[in-house]
Amino acid sequence: MLPAKPSKILVAMSGGVDSSVAASMLKQAGHEVVGCFMRLGSEDSVEDGYTCDPTKVREGKQGCCSVNDADDARLVAAMLDIPFYVLNFRSDFGRIIDYFVDEYNAGRTPNPCVRCNDWLKFGKLMQYADTIDADYVATGHYARVDNSAEVPKLLKGLDNAKDQSYVLFGSKLERLKKMLLPIGEMVKPDVRAYAEQHKLPVFNKPDSQEICFVPDNDYARLVKEKSPDTFTAGKILDRDGKQVGEHEGHQHFTIGQRRGIGVALGYPIYVTNRDPNANTITVGTKDDLMSIGLTANQTNWLIDPPTEPLKCEVKIRYNSPAVPATVTATGDDALSVTFDEPVEAVTTGQAAVCYLGQQCIGGGWINEAIPA
Repeated sequence: MLPAKPSKILVAMSGGVDSSVAASMLKQAGHEVVGCFMRLGSEDSVEDGYTCDPTKVREGKQGCCSVNDADDARLVAAMLDIPFYVLNFRSDFGRIIDYFVDEYNAGRTPNPCVRCNDWLKFGKLMQYADTIDADYVATGHYARVDNSAEVPKLLKGLDNAKDQSYVLFGSKLERLKKMLLPIGEMVKPDVRAYAEQHKLPVFNKPDSQEICFVPDNDYARLVKEKSPDTFTAGKILDRDGKQVGEHEGHQHFTIGQRRGIGVALGYPIYVTNRDPNANTITVGTKDDLMSIGLTANQTNWLIDPPTEPLKCEVKIRYNSPAVPATVTATGDDALSVTFDEPVEAVTTGQAAVCYLGQQCIGGGWINEAIPA
């Protein structure tokens, strides 16, 4: 849903097709659009004094804050004839990397993309928008914001395969009022078709698949580089507590992992527990991964917190479907979830996000799985 009257809009341009189309749609609708690229400080990020050569879209692996992506964002902004700025959020981004490392060392599996949206894209970026008197901040997320009523609603994107409302659950209600998600009512093929029709050179650019500061997907390598003293060899245990192998650091594993465990027991095994205090990994069968519920803290509600148990649907990770459950607010900053049917691989450190139909109503960060 775009503003009815001409507005000044700051667009976070990552250099990908989604944010490029968002900027183009807003410009075509007659709004005053300002493009910006967030320099975050990843391994291939924009350096001080860097000047791009805006002659072509770069190919190959892409993150969301690399030099190549900055080039592409700048090129699209030039084609749209909108102002374009590179914003230095490197020091702020350090907070996200520290969070990522700390969570792995604590035995949890972090979700830095959610934190980036909360702290930077709809945190620091909204503060910058205020300094330039922008009315809104827009991104290329596949989700929708309904501002037709006094209290805004965060809704799923119409493209079920691309819906990103999960990673936006932490946005505060007052921020939703200034958030625009122009492509939320489109499906990906139509976004690419729009980009090609409007001659945006990123129309066929591959989607980013990696965490931008871990382009090789080797999370443990990054954690070890940032905290080398935390990696020590430990025991791999079976469900009865018997040692069946040895690991080189519990940070190499996550709940539900099946490959790369380094142990063969003659039947399929999965990582079922990480104990950072004992420095042990426990493996078991798929049945051992099942949970009937969870508890979560650091909650953010996009409706009035329920005073009674509420039937809804809950997602426990970005790529998992929402499943029927009952959620109960158990305090100012906590909730509990009881699933209608046992759920596999509930993972501490991930977000549990609640839905009523198409509406994202809030969620929290998982701190305990309740075994089946």
